[in-house]
Amino acid sequence: MTNKWWDRENFSLKKEGLLKKALFLKTIRNYFEKEGFVEVDTPALQVCPGMEVHLKAFETKLVETFGQEEKTMFLHTSPELSMKKLLSAGMERIYTFAHVFRNEERSQKHHPEFTMIEWYRAKEDYISMMKDTENIILSMSKAGGVSCFKRRDEQGQIKECSLTEGFEYLTVKEAFLKYAGFDVFKTIEEGNPLEPSPKKIMKEAEKLGIFYSQTDRYEDVFFRIMLEKVEPKIGRERPTFIYEYPTCLGALARKKPTDERVVERFELFALGVELCNAFSELTDEKEQRERFYHDQRLKKELYGDFYPIDEDFMAALKQMPEAAGNALGVERVIMLLLGADKIEDVLWVPVA
Repeated sequence: MTNKWWDRENFSLKKEGLLKKALFLKTIRNYFEKEGFVEVDTPALQVCPGMEVHLKAFETKLVETFGQEEKTMFLHTSPELSMKKLLSAGMERIYTFAHVFRNEERSQKHHPEFTMIEWYRAKEDYISMMKDTENIILSMSKAGGVSCFKRRDEQGQIKECSLTEGFEYLTVKEAFLKYAGFDVFKTIEEGNPLEPSPKKIMKEAEKLGIFYSQTDRYEDVFFRIMLEKVEPKIGRERPTFIYEYPTCLGALARKKPTDERVVERFELFALGVELCNAFSELTDEKEQRERFYHDQRLKKELYGDFYPIDEDFMAALKQMPEAAGNALGVERVIMLLLGADKIEDVLWVPVA
């Protein structure tokens, strides 16, 4: 028989953690209020669910009341496009607690529906997002009386990651040099940063004894090396920001002015868990359209899926200010603060 989460004995096992979750969310709201942010709300139902190549959306049909042709719609994988429209409309500091939906995702760290905190600062860049992220997590840890992240490893041992010794900051270049032994940006030839040839990075993978297929793309080999050589070494003793990714791994991120191979994007890792994804926003409509076309073609080729471009977003992008944004998986952070084994332990009501 399926375990009934609502059985009082079962629910009592996670009730204390869920009450702490409410405290953590209040703490986040307090931080944003002090920083002058406005909490906004965005619709989950969208023309385009998001253009990230490897995310799968839930599809539905919108039926209007006066007999118009029904329209294919999606539940968003992120509130990003709506949030950026609000920036275009003149809002400058905004945040939302959005329920987001991702199909074919369920594991200890994944759930088909979860809460994402997404926020934006107009006229600022990704560095400000790093500062916000660190301050938010430290505020949560203080409110909960927690000094470290905790997570059980595959052998059943509890591992700890300190929140009192400062966060670590590593560029992608530094991380690959330190843990994989080569400069990853020397594997990217100039001229085609969106789809670089995989030949050079394949040679590095071969030296490291990492398996790859001859049909793999650059990003496939990059992630194999990242997963096997870099991620296991970072975020073990303290949370680690990895920043300035290859351009082909940042579809909505702004290029670094001094190097077209690099985008101003970062992720935060702790105890093998990715906690957020952030960047300085791309505001060039022409370049954004080219990247969307590239991602559409790749998604169709890999998965047979095709998501339309949100033309309302493209129109709004023309008047969007320079900005930076971040998407933080709030339940993942709370999992680590409470030492929970799986994401369902910190969801009030899991998807059946």
